[in-house]
Amino acid sequence: MANNVPVKSDQHKNLKVSSQRDLSHVADQHIAPINALEFSQAATSYPIVIVKDPESSRHRSVVMLGLEAGENLYHNEDKWEAIYVPQSISMVPFGLGLDPEKENTLTTCIDLDSKFVGEDKDNALFDADGKDTDFYKGVQESLGRLYESEVMSEKFIKELEDNELLKELELQITYNNNQTKKLVGLYGVDEEKLQSLSDEKVVDFHKRGLFIPLHAMLGSVAQVNRLAQLRNKSKAELKVANIRFQPVTAEEKK
Repeated sequence: MANNVPVKSDQHKNLKVSSQRDLSHVADQHIAPINALEFSQAATSYPIVIVKDPESSRHRSVVMLGLEAGENLYHNEDKWEAIYVPQSISMVPFGLGLDPEKENTLTTCIDLDSKFVGEDKDNALFDADGKDTDFYKGVQESLGRLYESEVMSEKFIKELEDNELLKELELQITYNNNQTKKLVGLYGVDEEKLQSLSDEKVVDFHKRGLFIPLHAMLGSVAQVNRLAQLRNKSKAELKVANIRFQPVTAEEKK
Protein backbone atom coordinates (compact mmCIF):
# COMPACT_ATOMS: atom_id res chain seq x y z
CA MET A 1 0.00 0.00 0.00
CA ALA A 2 1.38 3.39 -1.00
CA ASN A 3 2.12 5.95 1.71
CA ASN A 4 1.39 9.13 -0.25
CA VAL A 5 1.93 12.41 1.60
CA PRO A 6 2.13 16.05 0.44
CA VAL A 7 5.70 17.17 -0.16
CA LYS A 8 6.77 19.81 2.37
CA SER A 9 10.20 21.48 2.42
CA ASP A 10 10.40 21.52 6.20
CA GLN A 11 9.54 17.82 6.54
CA HIS A 12 11.29 16.44 3.46
CA LYS A 13 14.33 18.70 3.08
CA ASN A 14 16.69 15.70 2.88
CA LEU A 15 14.48 13.50 0.72
CA LYS A 16 15.82 12.25 -2.60
CA VAL A 17 14.51 10.15 -5.49
CA SER A 18 16.30 7.54 -7.60
CA SER A 19 17.29 8.43 -11.15
CA GLN A 20 16.55 4.89 -12.36
CA ARG A 21 12.96 3.90 -11.63
CA ASP A 22 11.17 0.82 -12.97
CA LEU A 23 7.46 0.06 -13.34
CA SER A 24 7.25 -2.76 -10.81
CA HIS A 25 4.48 -0.90 -8.96
CA VAL A 26 2.06 -1.86 -11.75
CA ALA A 27 3.28 -5.44 -12.22
CA ASP A 28 -0.11 -6.74 -11.03
CA GLN A 29 -2.26 -4.04 -12.63
CA HIS A 30 -4.42 -5.08 -15.62
CA ILE A 31 -5.55 -1.57 -16.58
CA ALA A 32 -4.00 1.89 -16.29
CA PRO A 33 -5.55 5.36 -16.63
CA ILE A 34 -4.86 7.15 -19.90
CA ASN A 35 -5.89 10.64 -20.97
CA ALA A 36 -7.25 11.65 -24.36
CA LEU A 37 -4.12 13.57 -25.33
CA GLU A 38 -2.16 10.31 -25.08
CA PHE A 39 -4.54 8.23 -27.20
CA SER A 40 -2.64 8.59 -30.47
CA GLN A 41 0.60 7.28 -28.97
CA ALA A 42 -1.01 4.72 -26.67
CA ALA A 43 -3.10 3.28 -29.53
CA THR A 44 0.07 1.87 -31.13
CA SER A 45 0.52 -0.57 -28.24
CA TYR A 46 -2.62 -0.91 -26.10
CA PRO A 47 -6.38 -1.33 -26.48
CA ILE A 48 -8.03 1.86 -25.18
CA VAL A 49 -11.45 1.45 -23.59
CA ILE A 50 -13.79 3.32 -21.29
CA VAL A 51 -14.77 1.84 -17.93
CA LYS A 52 -16.99 2.98 -15.09
CA ASP A 53 -15.35 3.94 -11.83
CA PRO A 54 -17.02 1.65 -9.25
CA GLU A 55 -16.85 4.34 -6.58
CA SER A 56 -18.27 7.29 -8.52
CA SER A 57 -19.96 5.57 -11.52
CA ARG A 58 -18.16 8.09 -13.73
CA HIS A 59 -16.63 6.93 -16.98
CA ARG A 60 -12.85 7.02 -17.34
CA SER A 61 -10.47 6.03 -20.11
CA VAL A 62 -7.91 3.26 -19.56
CA VAL A 63 -5.50 1.09 -21.46
CA MET A 64 -5.77 -2.67 -21.07
CA LEU A 65 -2.57 -4.30 -19.80
CA GLY A 66 -3.88 -7.83 -19.25
CA LEU A 67 -6.75 -10.21 -19.86
CA GLU A 68 -7.60 -10.81 -16.21
CA ALA A 69 -7.32 -9.03 -12.88
CA GLY A 70 -3.79 -8.97 -11.52
CA GLU A 71 -2.20 -9.66 -14.91
CA ASN A 72 0.11 -7.17 -16.59
CA LEU A 73 1.40 -8.62 -19.85
CA TYR A 74 3.54 -5.58 -20.63
CA HIS A 75 5.66 -5.85 -17.52
CA ASN A 76 8.58 -8.17 -17.05
CA GLU A 77 11.78 -7.91 -15.05
CA ASP A 78 13.90 -6.89 -18.02
CA LYS A 79 11.76 -4.39 -19.90
CA TRP A 80 8.34 -2.91 -20.61
CA GLU A 81 6.79 -4.55 -23.67
CA ALA A 82 5.90 -1.26 -25.38
CA ILE A 83 7.70 1.93 -26.37
CA TYR A 84 5.08 4.28 -24.92
CA VAL A 85 4.38 4.28 -21.16
CA PRO A 86 1.15 5.93 -19.92
CA GLN A 87 1.84 9.13 -18.00
CA SER A 88 -0.28 7.98 -15.07
CA ILE A 89 2.18 5.21 -14.21
CA SER A 90 5.44 6.83 -15.33
CA MET A 91 5.38 9.52 -12.60
CA VAL A 92 6.18 7.05 -9.78
CA PRO A 93 6.76 7.83 -6.90
CA PHE A 94 4.94 11.16 -7.39
CA GLY A 95 1.27 11.99 -7.74
CA LEU A 96 -1.30 14.67 -7.05
CA GLY A 97 -3.36 14.83 -3.87
CA LEU A 98 -5.32 17.29 -1.76
CA ASP A 99 -3.32 19.68 0.40
CA PRO A 100 -4.61 19.33 3.98
CA GLU A 101 -3.53 22.91 4.71
CA LYS A 102 -5.36 24.45 1.75
CA GLU A 103 -9.00 23.62 1.08
CA ASN A 104 -9.75 22.13 -2.37
CA THR A 105 -6.15 22.61 -3.49
CA LEU A 106 -4.10 19.93 -5.24
CA THR A 107 -0.45 19.54 -4.38
CA THR A 108 2.48 17.28 -5.23
CA CYS A 109 2.55 14.08 -3.17
CA ILE A 110 5.21 11.42 -2.81
CA ASP A 111 5.08 7.78 -1.75
CA LEU A 112 7.38 7.61 1.25
CA ASP A 113 7.31 3.79 1.19
CA SER A 114 8.52 3.61 -2.42
CA LYS A 115 11.84 1.86 -2.95
CA PHE A 116 12.83 4.84 -5.10
CA VAL A 117 12.60 7.30 -2.19
CA GLY A 118 15.14 7.91 0.56
CA GLU A 119 17.90 10.18 1.79
CA ASP A 120 20.51 8.02 0.04
CA LYS A 121 19.09 8.38 -3.49
CA ASP A 122 20.22 10.56 -6.41
CA ASN A 123 17.90 13.54 -6.96
CA ALA A 124 17.23 15.98 -4.14
CA LEU A 125 13.87 17.72 -3.93
CA PHE A 126 15.24 20.75 -2.12
CA ASP A 127 18.59 22.52 -2.03
CA ALA A 128 20.50 23.64 1.07
CA ASP A 129 18.33 26.76 1.33
CA GLY A 130 15.11 24.75 1.21
CA LYS A 131 14.27 25.87 -2.32
CA ASP A 132 12.92 23.54 -5.03
CA THR A 133 15.63 21.90 -7.11
CA ASP A 134 15.40 21.82 -10.91
CA PHE A 135 14.56 18.13 -10.64
CA TYR A 136 11.59 18.81 -8.36
CA LYS A 137 10.44 21.77 -10.49
CA GLY A 138 10.36 19.41 -13.47
CA VAL A 139 8.24 16.93 -11.51
CA GLN A 140 5.77 19.66 -10.57
CA GLU A 141 5.52 20.86 -14.16
CA SER A 142 4.91 17.31 -15.40
CA LEU A 143 2.19 16.74 -12.79
CA GLY A 144 0.59 20.06 -13.75
CA ARG A 145 0.46 19.03 -17.41
CA LEU A 146 -0.92 15.63 -16.42
CA TYR A 147 -3.70 17.26 -14.39
CA GLU A 148 -4.63 19.57 -17.29
CA SER A 149 -4.69 16.55 -19.61
CA GLU A 150 -6.97 14.66 -17.23
CA VAL A 151 -9.39 17.61 -17.11
CA MET A 152 -9.46 17.70 -20.91
CA SER A 153 -9.99 13.93 -20.97
CA GLU A 154 -13.02 14.24 -18.68
CA LYS A 155 -14.49 16.82 -21.06
CA PHE A 156 -13.84 14.50 -23.99
CA ILE A 157 -15.64 11.60 -22.29
CA LYS A 158 -18.56 13.91 -21.46
CA GLU A 159 -18.81 14.73 -25.17
CA LEU A 160 -19.11 11.02 -25.89
CA GLU A 161 -21.82 10.67 -23.26
CA ASP A 162 -23.75 13.77 -24.36
CA ASN A 163 -23.72 12.64 -27.99
CA GLU A 164 -24.53 8.99 -27.12
CA LEU A 165 -21.32 7.80 -28.74
CA LEU A 166 -20.45 5.21 -26.09
CA LYS A 167 -21.21 1.58 -26.86
CA GLU A 168 -21.00 -1.24 -24.30
CA LEU A 169 -18.61 -3.98 -25.34
CA GLU A 170 -17.47 -7.37 -24.16
CA LEU A 171 -14.15 -8.97 -24.99
CA GLN A 172 -14.65 -12.56 -26.07
CA ILE A 173 -11.67 -14.87 -25.62
CA THR A 174 -11.38 -18.45 -26.86
CA TYR A 175 -8.48 -20.61 -25.70
CA ASN A 176 -6.84 -23.52 -27.52
CA ASN A 177 -8.74 -26.01 -25.33
CA ASN A 178 -12.05 -24.43 -26.49
CA GLN A 179 -12.58 -22.81 -23.11
CA THR A 180 -14.16 -19.36 -23.48
CA LYS A 181 -14.24 -16.24 -21.32
CA LYS A 182 -15.87 -12.82 -21.54
CA LEU A 183 -14.57 -9.57 -20.14
CA VAL A 184 -17.44 -7.16 -19.50
CA GLY A 185 -17.92 -3.60 -18.26
CA LEU A 186 -16.06 -2.11 -21.21
CA TYR A 187 -17.17 0.72 -23.48
CA GLY A 188 -15.95 1.87 -26.85
CA VAL A 189 -16.94 4.32 -29.58
CA ASP A 190 -20.21 3.59 -31.38
CA GLU A 191 -18.95 3.84 -34.96
CA GLU A 192 -22.42 3.85 -36.52
CA LYS A 193 -23.56 6.79 -34.41
CA LEU A 194 -20.27 8.55 -35.08
CA GLN A 195 -20.90 8.27 -38.82
CA SER A 196 -24.45 9.53 -38.32
CA LEU A 197 -23.44 12.82 -36.71
CA SER A 198 -24.94 15.89 -38.34
CA ASP A 199 -22.76 17.97 -40.65
CA GLU A 200 -22.85 20.76 -38.07
CA LYS A 201 -21.63 18.42 -35.34
CA VAL A 202 -18.91 16.98 -37.61
CA VAL A 203 -17.55 20.47 -38.27
CA ASP A 204 -17.70 21.25 -34.55
CA PHE A 205 -15.83 18.04 -33.64
CA HIS A 206 -13.25 18.68 -36.34
CA LYS A 207 -12.55 22.25 -35.22
CA ARG A 208 -12.10 21.13 -31.61
CA GLY A 209 -9.83 18.22 -32.54
CA LEU A 210 -12.14 15.55 -31.12
CA PHE A 211 -11.76 13.21 -34.07
CA ILE A 212 -8.09 12.64 -33.22
CA PRO A 213 -8.75 10.75 -29.96
CA LEU A 214 -11.92 9.21 -31.39
CA HIS A 215 -10.12 7.61 -34.32
CA ALA A 216 -7.22 6.59 -32.07
CA MET A 217 -9.68 4.77 -29.80
CA LEU A 218 -11.28 3.00 -32.73
CA GLY A 219 -7.90 1.97 -34.14
CA SER A 220 -6.62 0.75 -30.79
CA VAL A 221 -9.18 -2.08 -30.75
CA ALA A 222 -6.80 -4.12 -32.91
CA GLN A 223 -4.25 -4.13 -30.09
CA VAL A 224 -6.19 -6.93 -28.38
CA ASN A 225 -4.22 -9.14 -30.76
CA ARG A 226 -1.04 -7.83 -29.14
CA LEU A 227 -2.48 -8.74 -25.73
CA ALA A 228 -3.12 -12.25 -27.01
CA GLN A 229 0.42 -12.53 -28.39
CA LEU A 230 1.94 -11.38 -25.11
CA ARG A 231 -0.29 -13.78 -23.18
CA ASN A 232 0.68 -16.70 -25.42
CA LYS A 233 4.36 -15.87 -25.03
CA SER A 234 4.16 -15.75 -21.24
CA LYS A 235 1.60 -18.49 -20.52
CA ALA A 236 2.81 -21.87 -21.75
CA GLU A 237 -0.15 -23.93 -20.58
CA LEU A 238 -3.13 -22.08 -22.08
CA LYS A 239 -2.99 -20.24 -25.40
CA VAL A 240 -5.42 -17.68 -26.79
CA ALA A 241 -6.83 -19.02 -30.06
CA ASN A 242 -9.23 -16.17 -30.82
CA ILE A 243 -9.97 -12.77 -29.30
CA ARG A 244 -12.33 -9.98 -30.33
CA PHE A 245 -14.54 -7.17 -29.08
CA GLN A 246 -18.27 -7.62 -29.54
CA PRO A 247 -21.10 -5.15 -28.87
CA VAL A 248 -23.31 -6.10 -25.92
CA THR A 249 -26.81 -6.73 -27.26
CA ALA A 250 -29.98 -5.31 -25.72
CA GLU A 251 -30.93 -8.83 -24.66
CA GLU A 252 -27.62 -9.31 -22.83
CA LYS A 253 -28.07 -6.03 -20.97
CA LYS A 254 -31.30 -7.25 -19.35
